[in-house]
Amino acid sequence: MATSAGKPPAEACYMLIHPSLDVETPNLQILKRNLERGTDDIKVEALQQIISGTVQGENYDQLLMHVIRFVMPTRNKALKKLLLFYWEVCPKYAADGTLKQETILICNALRNDLQHPNEYIRGATLRFLCKLREAEIIEPLIGPTRECLEHRHAYVRKNAVIAVAAIHRCLPHLIPDAPELISSFLAAEADMTCRRNALAMLTASAPAAAVHWLKENAQLVASFDELLQLAVIDLIRRCARDFAAEKTLFVRCIFELLGAPASAVKYEAATSLVGLTTNPAAVKAAAACYISLAAKESDNNVKIIVLERLDQLRTRHEGILDDLVMDLLRVLSTPDLGVRRKALAIVMKLASRRNVNDVIAMLRKELSKTVASAGDQQQDKSSDYRLLLIQTIHTCAGEFPEVAADVVDLFLDSISEFGASSATDAIIFVREVAEKFPGLRQNIIKHLVSSFLDFKTGKVIRGALWILGEYAESGDEIRDVWTKLREAIGELPLLAAEQRELESAKESGEAGEKSTHEPAVAVPASRRVLPDGTYASESALTASASASASAALKLDSKPPLRAVLLHSDFFTGTVLASTLAKLVLRFARLEGESSEQLNSLRAEAVLIMAGVIRVGQSTFVSNAIDEDSYDRVLACIRALEYMDEDAAVLTGAFISDTQSAFARLVKGEAKREREEKKLHSKETAVQVDDAIGFRLVAKKSTGDADDSIERDIELATGEAEGRAAVSKLDTVVQLTGFSDAVYAEAYVCVNQYDILLDIMVVNQTNTMLRNLSIEFSTVGDLKLVEKPTSYTLAPYAFSSVKASIKVSSTETGLIFGNIVYDGPGVNDNHCIVLNDIRVDIMEYIRPARCDETQFHAMWTEFEWENKVNMSTTKEAAENLDLRAYLKHIMDATNMACLTPENALAGDCGFLSANLYARSIFGEDALANISIEKPTDASPITGHIRIRAKTQGIALNLGDKISAAKVSLPE
Repeated sequence: MATSAGKPPAEACYMLIHPSLDVETPNLQILKRNLERGTDDIKVEALQQIISGTVQGENYDQLLMHVIRFVMPTRNKALKKLLLFYWEVCPKYAADGTLKQETILICNALRNDLQHPNEYIRGATLRFLCKLREAEIIEPLIGPTRECLEHRHAYVRKNAVIAVAAIHRCLPHLIPDAPELISSFLAAEADMTCRRNALAMLTASAPAAAVHWLKENAQLVASFDELLQLAVIDLIRRCARDFAAEKTLFVRCIFELLGAPASAVKYEAATSLVGLTTNPAAVKAAAACYISLAAKESDNNVKIIVLERLDQLRTRHEGILDDLVMDLLRVLSTPDLGVRRKALAIVMKLASRRNVNDVIAMLRKELSKTVASAGDQQQDKSSDYRLLLIQTIHTCAGEFPEVAADVVDLFLDSISEFGASSATDAIIFVREVAEKFPGLRQNIIKHLVSSFLDFKTGKVIRGALWILGEYAESGDEIRDVWTKLREAIGELPLLAAEQRELESAKESGEAGEKSTHEPAVAVPASRRVLPDGTYASESALTASASASASAALKLDSKPPLRAVLLHSDFFTGTVLASTLAKLVLRFARLEGESSEQLNSLRAEAVLIMAGVIRVGQSTFVSNAIDEDSYDRVLACIRALEYMDEDAAVLTGAFISDTQSAFARLVKGEAKREREEKKLHSKETAVQVDDAIGFRLVAKKSTGDADDSIERDIELATGEAEGRAAVSKLDTVVQLTGFSDAVYAEAYVCVNQYDILLDIMVVNQTNTMLRNLSIEFSTVGDLKLVEKPTSYTLAPYAFSSVKASIKVSSTETGLIFGNIVYDGPGVNDNHCIVLNDIRVDIMEYIRPARCDETQFHAMWTEFEWENKVNMSTTKEAAENLDLRAYLKHIMDATNMACLTPENALAGDCGFLSANLYARSIFGEDALANISIEKPTDASPITGHIRIRAKTQGIALNLGDKISAAKVSLPE
C-alpha cells in the first residue's frame, strides 16, 4: 500500500486486469444512458464496465450519483452484488481529503441491507463491511452489525463475526467491547463454522480469552469439525510462546488431533507438534503422521510436500527417526516416480547399521517386482523404477560394506534380466565393490563367468570384461575366464568363419530367394556424430553395400561377443583385446605354469585380436573400424609380440597402472562424497563452555517454533536467508536521473518465483504533483500481477511503492516503464521514461550433480545447443592455468563440475570437463568445456558447448560465458 504526503486516506492497490483489445472503452454519456434507462441486464453490464475502468484508473467520479439514483434501489440480486464491488472501488473522498456527501446515501443503503429479511443479502453486506476503512461510514452500521450476531441463520452469524473482527482490527474505537462480545457469542454458539470464525477473531485480538475457551473445551477437541480443529491448531501456534504455562494442554490437544480423519488437520498438527516440543516421542509421532499421509494421500503433489517436510524433520533430529524407515518404504507403492525417488532419498538418509539389512531385503522385493512386470507401457515405467532401485542399493552398499556381498550376489544373479541402463549401473557397482573389497573378488569372478553368455549390451559386456581382466589372478580363474570368452566369441578365425557361413547360405539358395522375391529394403538416413562434434546424415546408398552382407547374418543367434563386434561396436573389441593381453601377461607371471599353455593362450589371443581388425575392415559390418580402435587393438598385439623382451614395462602398463588409476578414481569419488556430506550435514557438537539456553527465560524473538507465523512471513518475503543490509544495496537500480523532477530508484528482491520491486519516489520540485503513477511493462516470461496505485506527492516529499512480478521460466527478462504525473498547472501532463531493469538468469540457476549416464542421456535428448568459442589474450592467460580458467567459468555460470578432480589433475596443456546445473523450475543445463594452452606464454583457446531443453537457457548461459571471457583480468 502506497504511503504519500498531502492525502489523508491511503488507497489500496488492485490486481491488474488487461483490457480486451476488441472491446471499446465506453464514454460517460453511454454509461449514464445505460444506468438511467436500461434494463437490469444492461445495468449489470454497465456497472461491470464502470468497476473495471475504475480499477484501471479511469475517472468515473461523475457516475457516482447516477449509480446511487438508478442502481441502488434495485432488487436484482446480481446487481446488488455488483453494487457492493462498486462501493469498494469507487472514490469516496473529495479533492480536499474530506468524505463526499453522497456517502450518506451509501451508508443508508448499507444499513437497510443489514436489516434485510433475506439472509444472503445480509451476509454479503457483512462481508463487504470487512473491506471498508472509513469510520464515518462504518459508525452508523455498528448497531445492525451487532444485531446480526443473534440472527437465526448461521450464514448471517458467521459473516457478522468476520465483520466485527475486521472493524475491531482496523477501527477498534468503534467497537471496543468486541472481544467480550465474541467470547459470549462463542460460549453460546453451536454452529461449527461460526465457532471457528469466533475463535479466529479471539486468537488475533484476545489470546487470553481464546486459551481460556480451549481449556474449558479441551476434552471436545477431537469431536470438532475440520475447520474448527484447524482454528485450534492456529491458536496453539500463536499462543505457545506467550502462554508457556499451558504447554501441557497444548501438547495434549495436538496429540489428539494427530488422529483426526482430515488430512489437513493431521498435517498441521504434526507440523505444530515439532514446534512445541523436541521430545523424541513427539518427534516420532509427528514423523509417523507424515508417513501415513504420504502413503494414503492420492495427490502426488501432497506426497512430495509431506516427504519434504519429513526430510526437514530428519535433518533437525538426527537418529530419532531411524526406526520408521520400514514404514516409510510403504510409500513405494505409489506409481509416481518422483514420489518414489524422494522417498528412497529419505530412506537412504535414515538407513543405519541396525536396519540396513531390512532395507536391503525390502528393496530386493521391489526389484523383483520390476523384473516380473509385464506390458510395454508398464515395462517402460518399471525400467525407470528399476534403475532408481539399483542406484539406491548401490549407494546403500557403498555406505554399509557389510551388505556389499549380498548386494553383489543379487545384482549378478539378476543382471541378465535388467534393461540396458539398469544393467550398466549394476555392473558399475560390481566393479567398485571388486576394487573396495578384495575378499569378494573370487566370488565376483565366479558369478561373472557363469552368467557372461547372458549379457547382450555392449556397456555391460565391457564392464564385465574389464573386471575379468583386472581381477582374475590365479591360474584356474584365468583358464575359466579364457574358456568362457572363447565360448562367447565363437568359431575362429572370425572373418573366415563368417565367410564360410555366408557361402553356405548362398549355396543352399536362401540368399538367392531373398534377393529375387523380396523387395529391396531401403535403409533410412541416420544422423551421425562426426569426430569434431558436428552432425552428418548417412544416406541409404552409403549403407547399402555393408547392409547387404550383414542382412544375411542372424546376429541375434550368435554368441554375445561376436554379435557385438558384428554390430560395429569396436570399442568393446578394444576392451576385449586389452582383457586378453592382461590375462596373458598375468598368466606369464604365475609360477608352475607350462610354457606350452602360455604360448597357446598367446597365439589364440593374437588370433582373436587380428580377427577383430579384419572383421572391422570387411563388409560384414555396417561401419568400418575407427582409427582409435584399430590402434588400440594393434598395440595389444604388439605388446604380446614383445612381452618376452619388455615384460616388466608391459606388466606395469597393462596391469599395475590401470588398477591403480581406477583405485584413485574410486578414492577420489569417495572423498568427494564425504566432503559433500560434511558440507550439507549439520554440526551438532556442543562445547563444554557453550551457554545453556532456557526457553522460558529466552526472548520471544529467539523462539524455535517450527512453523510460526513469523517464519512463514520471512520465507514469503525472502528475508529468511538473512541478507545483510549492505548487500541489499547491490541490487538497487537507479530508475531516473538526479536532475529529473521525480527521482526514483528500485530495490529488486528475487524470491524464487516472484520479483518484488520496492521503489522509492522523491518529488524534487517545490510544487505538488497530482495523480503520480508508475507504469511497468515486461519482456520475456515475466508477468506483472500488481499495478501500483496513483497518488499525490507533496513538494520535496517521498513515497514507497511496491510492485510484484511473477516469473515462469529461466530466461533473462526485461522490466521497463515510465512515471506519469499532473502538475503544477491544471492541464500539465508529464512523463519520465525509466531505466530498464534486467532480471539476471543467475538468480534461478543452481549448481547440481548427476551421474555420467544421466548426463549423456540428457545430452542426447536436448535439442538446443549453443557453441561459444573461447580465446583469451596472452596477458590475461599469463598467470592463469586451465583449472583456474575452469573455476572462473563455473563461478560465472553457477554450474558444478561433474568431471572428477583426479581426472583434471596433471598438466598436459589440454582440459575437458562436463558442467551441470539446474534451475529452480526444474530445467537442466549441460555444458562441455574443451580448452587448451600449449605453452605458458600461449593464450587459452577452445570452445564451450551448452545444451538445454529450452532455447532461453542455452542462449543466456552463452551470453554469461561470453561476458566472463571479457571480465578476465589483464
